[in-house]
Amino acid sequence: MTGKTKARIAAVTGGLLVAAFLFHITGLEQIRNLLLILSTIIASVPIITKAIQSLRMKAFSIELLVSIAVIGALFIGEYVESAVVSFLFLFGAYLEARTLEKTRSSLKTLMDMAPLEATVLRGNEKVILPIDEIEEGDHVFIQSGEKIAVDGKVISGTAFINESAITGESIPANKKGNDAVYSGTIVDNGYIEVLAEKVGDDTAFAKIIELVEEAQDSKTKTEKFLEKFANIYTPAIVILAIIVFIFTRNIEFTLTFLVIACPGALVISAPVSIVAGIGNGAKNGVLIKGGEIMEKLAKVDAVVFDKTGTLTEGSPTVTAIQTFTWEENELLKLVAEAEVVSEHHLGQTIVKEALARQLQLAHSPENTEIIKGNGIRAKVDGYLLSIGNRKLMADSGIRVTPEMEIYALEREKQGNTAIFAAVDGKVEGIFSISDQIRPEAADALKKLRSAGVKEFYMLTGDNRHTAELVAAKLGIDHVFAELLPENKVEIVRELKEKGLHVAMAGDGINDAPAIATADIGLAMGRSGTDVSMETADVVLMADKLDQFAHAYSLAKATVRNMKQNTFFAVGTVVLLLIGVLMQKVFLASGMLIHELSVLIVILNAVRLVKYKRRRRKTAGTMQRKVALN
Repeated sequence: MTGKTKARIAAVTGGLLVAAFLFHITGLEQIRNLLLILSTIIASVPIITKAIQSLRMKAFSIELLVSIAVIGALFIGEYVESAVVSFLFLFGAYLEARTLEKTRSSLKTLMDMAPLEATVLRGNEKVILPIDEIEEGDHVFIQSGEKIAVDGKVISGTAFINESAITGESIPANKKGNDAVYSGTIVDNGYIEVLAEKVGDDTAFAKIIELVEEAQDSKTKTEKFLEKFANIYTPAIVILAIIVFIFTRNIEFTLTFLVIACPGALVISAPVSIVAGIGNGAKNGVLIKGGEIMEKLAKVDAVVFDKTGTLTEGSPTVTAIQTFTWEENELLKLVAEAEVVSEHHLGQTIVKEALARQLQLAHSPENTEIIKGNGIRAKVDGYLLSIGNRKLMADSGIRVTPEMEIYALEREKQGNTAIFAAVDGKVEGIFSISDQIRPEAADALKKLRSAGVKEFYMLTGDNRHTAELVAAKLGIDHVFAELLPENKVEIVRELKEKGLHVAMAGDGINDAPAIATADIGLAMGRSGTDVSMETADVVLMADKLDQFAHAYSLAKATVRNMKQNTFFAVGTVVLLLIGVLMQKVFLASGMLIHELSVLIVILNAVRLVKYKRRRRKTAGTMQRKVALN
């Protein structure tokens, strides 16, 4: 039954109750009773229907208890009780549905932002097409105020784009040639032409909606327990009511017991909090994949970070090239030609530097061998190249002179990664590559610590000097450097064996094994969006660590809210049962209090929709500023 139907029935039965009250005042009791019976029948039909449907599915619902109570009240001639109980239950169900809409408002907002059409170049003409007719490779035109309908790259024009639907960030991003843009975002100001790379259900925006829907429908361990409890509790209450009637022979008392014992607020106490919490995360650019993930995230007390692309911006640059016998650009060109096939960020940084210097990369690498965590070997233009760290040089039998080692150490102590480039078995150059620490990283880690994280770890394949420099600036407790992906997995596993609840934050690609091993896997959404969305439990769509701090605090607030609701629901039932036993609570008043308790539980959960972590000013803020200077 839809919300509108419930509203109409509640309005009709409510009107009949008012009319019955007026006839009662005028002394026309027969008409009053007829109106009360009519109101009961109209209101109870949908309730009884749902109870029967549940019984057919071998489930005992709350509607079954209310149906028995209403029919019993009619049987003993308590028409006021039957009419009021059925009206209150139906009206309460309507109010619950309306209030629950607020907990899903973030998902509704996302869906409302979905583009419906776009202007596309077909032939030599611009045509407006529905979303499902747009294809990969289409040339899409977007003007100020329009929604972007595809994931792709800007091929012409510039614009300021509101990406809040994807990242949760309200400040428009300036996009120009070759920049990536996403479906569901809006051009605030400007004009761009975009080459469509992903369309329809393949876009990041479509995947976000799908993930949030799945997450809100998933169940926590608490929810699963409450559902099992309700399936046992409801029939048990029916049996208890029969026992109560056998001993008391008081049908009204028995019916009141049935209504009061309804576990409505208890059943809804957990799911409504989870739905609201996940919705809040989606609105703030954080995808939390389900209620069980939310519960696990709230328990995290140790966070493991990858360095590059997680604690740092992931946009490294070549800061220096030290050559020994080769000319600088010649060596850069040769090394870049080998690194073209590399998926590693450092290799691609060297390629970008060569392209920035407008060097023509004419040769393709042959016999390429990628040594995970160490570097690459390849043959280019007749030269045998070995490019990577010290271990690769040692494993290849290539000598690194003391002078070279001293130079590399100096660069590393300054925060650079030193990449050795050997040509035909001889080191011919050392590339220094540096990446900047994310501006929000220090504050995000401080917030995480104040929210309950006890220990921070950094696991990186980078050199020890650079890793320790970053760790010192950010206040990270433990550093493990020069690791292979399998080493990261081993360390995460060891931390779990110590009894720690571990979250692993990485880029979702190179760190996928460690992310999968941790209790909670967290990925930066922009770096390898498809992979990170699929492998991680939590995805930060704006690639900002302060979103992680928000997600962690939100998880704790959501679990706390869930516990509050459960405590309130159980407490209300206990107090009402005491009131029934003391003959202070009756059928109609009991139903009113029961429905109010359900609404209070929902309203408490709705607070999570607008949850924002409280900012605390502490002495630690000054200490952090001093440490970074």
